[in-house]
Amino acid sequence: MNSMLLLIIVLFALMLLVGGKQGGNSFLALCVNSLIIMVAVILMAGGFAPVWVALIASMIILATTIFFSSTDMEVAAPAFIAALVVMVALTALILYVDRYSAAAGFGSEDGEDLEGMSVAIGISFRQIGVAAGLMSTLGAIAEAAIAVAAGVNELDVDKDRVGIKRMGREITGTAINTLFFGFFGSFVGLFVWFGQLHYTLAVVLNNKIFVGELLDVLFSIIAVILTVPTTIWVVRHRQHAAKRQA
Repeated sequence: MNSMLLLIIVLFALMLLVGGKQGGNSFLALCVNSLIIMVAVILMAGGFAPVWVALIASMIILATTIFFSSTDMEVAAPAFIAALVVMVALTALILYVDRYSAAAGFGSEDGEDLEGMSVAIGISFRQIGVAAGLMSTLGAIAEAAIAVAAGVNELDVDKDRVGIKRMGREITGTAINTLFFGFFGSFVGLFVWFGQLHYTLAVVLNNKIFVGELLDVLFSIIAVILTVPTTIWVVRHRQHAAKRQA
């Protein structure tokens, strides 16, 4: 048994132990999403437009993550609607930023690995960058949308405005810290390498690998910031509509 399989088994056991049936559903969602990502990569490699493939795959991934994570439609439905709105807005932002960032493709550090290989694969690296940037934000969007929808749904959006604002700030702050720590944790080795090679700050800030990963983190942070008020607005709209019907 290799280490990867062992970790998957441990993850499954812990999710069942802590989350019960809901934990099993979340693990199933993780497996389904992994399959969707693999299919999306195959389609992109097969010549389909990466941005459109990423958009369709992202909608399916959001639906899988949200509806498998919560069986309460009063939570899952507004979370999904808010996630879709944020995803569309974020796609426009990523398209604009990626156009001027010049971070698509491989960096000079990849030269040794690519030696003797052709990068003329007939696929736009800029579109691949957009697709990767969009799909890297899905976890942050889904997590924030579910957390906010579950919290606001238990409150009165008109009487508990202060509590809702405080909850939104706490969720936003926690999510941003998680994203930043994850970014710096995964890049410790690269930072050490930059230091050993005596890279200047200007060189680091213009490095394709660093800029590409930093942009993905910033996109995720912006996604969380947009998701919180959007989800609150969707839940408030649904509560007001329910009161009018009653």
